[in-house]
Amino acid sequence: MTVSVRWVLDQPDLKLTLQGGAAGLGREINLALTTELADPARWLSGGELVLTTGIGLPSSARERRSYLHALDKNNVAALGFGTGLTFDEVPAELVAAADELGMPVLEVPLRTPFAAVVKTVSTHIAELEYDAVLRASRAQPRITRAIVNGGVQAVTAELGRSLRASVVVLDAGGTVVASHPRNLDVATVNLVRGALTPGASAGAQQLGPGVAVSQQAIGVGGTSYGVLAVVSKTPLTFVDQVLLGHANSLLALDFDKPSRLQEAQRQLNGQVLGLLLGNERNLDPVWAQLSRAADGRGRIRVLVVNAESQAALPKVLSSVTRAMESAGHVVFAHTAEFQLTVVLPGSETLEFARQLFAEVDGRARKGLRAGLSGAHPVGRLVDAVQNAKLAASVADRGGTPLEFTSLAGSALLSFGASREVLVAVANATLAPLAEFDAMHGAELMASLRAYLEANGHWESAAAAAGVHRHTLRKRVETAQSLLACDLDIARVRAELLLAMLAGTPDAGK
Repeated sequence: MTVSVRWVLDQPDLKLTLQGGAAGLGREINLALTTELADPARWLSGGELVLTTGIGLPSSARERRSYLHALDKNNVAALGFGTGLTFDEVPAELVAAADELGMPVLEVPLRTPFAAVVKTVSTHIAELEYDAVLRASRAQPRITRAIVNGGVQAVTAELGRSLRASVVVLDAGGTVVASHPRNLDVATVNLVRGALTPGASAGAQQLGPGVAVSQQAIGVGGTSYGVLAVVSKTPLTFVDQVLLGHANSLLALDFDKPSRLQEAQRQLNGQVLGLLLGNERNLDPVWAQLSRAADGRGRIRVLVVNAESQAALPKVLSSVTRAMESAGHVVFAHTAEFQLTVVLPGSETLEFARQLFAEVDGRARKGLRAGLSGAHPVGRLVDAVQNAKLAASVADRGGTPLEFTSLAGSALLSFGASREVLVAVANATLAPLAEFDAMHGAELMASLRAYLEANGHWESAAAAAGVHRHTLRKRVETAQSLLACDLDIARVRAELLLAMLAGTPDAGK
């Protein structure tokens, strides 16, 4: 970062006055230092504001002019001459040489310490550097979002606004692909073309006063896609170069995306052809492809979504795809009629599955039933799909996806076909108990259920029924007699309990 000589001269606290070299007030200062060496030029690298009281200044006018010429030859920005100690005023020969060279000579009065000048310059440069880093930290996310939302032109425009410069993207043939501003004049484009160094990965040139060109080649893996160039009034700072490099990386990825997609398509086509031509119908390549969806332990989960209409599925698929890719997952999704099937990593949670529908509007979501399988090895894809389908078939519409594992203990009661069988068993088997209870108020049904749910443990069953165990035993014996069955057989007890859970028949039906 630098400050101009004019800015330093304008600081009222320093009380500096310009004695000569007004043409160079636009020169940039990157460092302020004090030296009393007779020939300091050899120790300087350019851009300095040199402060001296003239103790080491040569005695002859010719040598003093040479002193200033040597500083200018080494690109020193300006000379600050302290008066009131060695000299009461700036020597006239220095003033004349300053006007001749266009190198500012500033008089520093005795009451202004050199340390104050150094501190003022260094503090302002530090502030500018901090502002530049802050600006870059805010610009980088904007440039990243630009490539996602608007592509090459959006990145070019965002980079131009961030650098306050003109930006142009040329393809490998030199044709303008994007620019900022959009209507960038032909002269500027030709300036960039003329500044290009064939084969160079990067470069920067000062083409004249107020015209600097910085460029970077856009390429991936040896493939060149063109050049990103910036035309600015001053050379880009280190922080500006970081933004330029960030934009270049994003452009390279965007240009390279079609070739990567083509390569992926070629590989997929080759695998499909191999499956069709192979006599053994080897599916190993297919399983290898699907394994990309698995977690670190090689497991997957399957999400099945049932929709009321086919029109809703594209919206659901779009939302699922964006959420999956945002999470860094490979998308394996298949739609058929009113159903969408998606493969998730086995480590993903129910909450993640719920978030996949975040972008689906409320109306479309109300008609969805979603089921989520447990975690399975990739090779058990069919089992995972079947489990997810069963869960989806009994899930609430518009609600959170139902996990198959949550059906444990109620699966047979959850599905229509199996429930119908159990209800039929209940009507055929339990009717005598329902009729007896209706006629005598005996509570045989409740007592038998307590006994069955306690797995034949009399004390627990009696406590659950709220009666003495002898009373419970007599009721169960009566129920066994009416049902003409043997409750000592575990299979009989299981069928009776399932029938009771499915539904108790009304007496007289």
